Amino acid sequence: MDTLTSPANGTIMIVDDTPGNLALLSDTLSEANYRVLVATDGLSAIEQIDYLKPDIILMDVVMPGIDGFETCRRLKADPTTAGIPVLFMTGLSELDNLLRGFDEGGLDYIVKPIRPPEVLARIEVHLALARDRQRAENALNHSPFCALASDQQGVITWLTPAAKAMLATVAPTAQFTIGSVLPKPILDWFKNCQNTHTATDEFRSHTGVTIRMSACQNAGEYLLLLKKNAAEWNLESLKDALGLTFREAEILMWISRGKTNKEVGLILESSHRTVNKHLEHIYEKLGVTTRAAAVAIVLQRTVKLSLRGAISTEPKPTSCCCVTRRRVISIQASAMAG
Repeated sequence: MDTLTSPANGTIMIVDDTPGNLALLSDTLSEANYRVLVATDGLSAIEQIDYLKPDIILMDVVMPGIDGFETCRRLKADPTTAGIPVLFMTGLSELDNLLRGFDEGGLDYIVKPIRPPEVLARIEVHLALARDRQRAENALNHSPFCALASDQQGVITWLTPAAKAMLATVAPTAQFTIGSVLPKPILDWFKNCQNTHTATDEFRSHTGVTIRMSACQNAGEYLLLLKKNAAEWNLESLKDALGLTFREAEILMWISRGKTNKEVGLILESSHRTVNKHLEHIYEKLGVTTRAAAVAIVLQRTVKLSLRGAISTEPKPTSCCCVTRRRVISIQASAMAG
């Protein structure tokens, strides 16, 4: 199902079986530079939406066949149309009828007789809100931001595509969709955090994924933030495997993390010229001519030699490595302050 790009303000579908209402609304919306789609009953409206998705639907309540409430319910049950705002048009004033419209997924009511200025004002407000929501969803869908929301029972109520992909590395056989339950290791940690009120504790997987929990603004819902931690390098094993010095292995580590020669020099308290000289020796020893080629070789070796936990006898980080990390933090803090 495609949404056609239009130079108009937007595409509005009118679903009403009264010719007078259709004429009035069509003229009003066309004059306001909206593209107008018309359906006289709920089934034909659903059929049209399969071919062209409107930005907003103006839905009459009382119609032949399925009424407006049932039409809205079917649209909201379909993930491809659930996000389309539905504004009901009705002359019904009973509270039960009004509440049912909201229960079925309607956002607002337009009370008959129709007043064109009111219709345009309501459409403009809801169209702006819908577009803001769509922009936010698009940004999350195309970003590396990893997060999901869960209720108190561990049922997923929302998640980003990046979070779904990262969770698959933790539990490859589990299903991660809205309505599914968190896999057992994560679910056990999640319930323990609730029972002990220790939301500061992190879940850590053997694949390097950590999960942190925080309360949402919605009562009874929790936000889980996921992060993939970079593996620690075993510099001793790496230098022995590639025939490098310890300093050359350190330089390769920082180069692979995207640092420039100047930044590496600051981290290691050396000049960038010295770093350049070390890189020349590294290229010669590895038989390469570019940084990218050297990084590719070292990453292949680190998968085998230096991933944390891959070798049970991995030595503890040396004091030199600890000092180096403190320097990085200091440099980053100075850069932010500047």
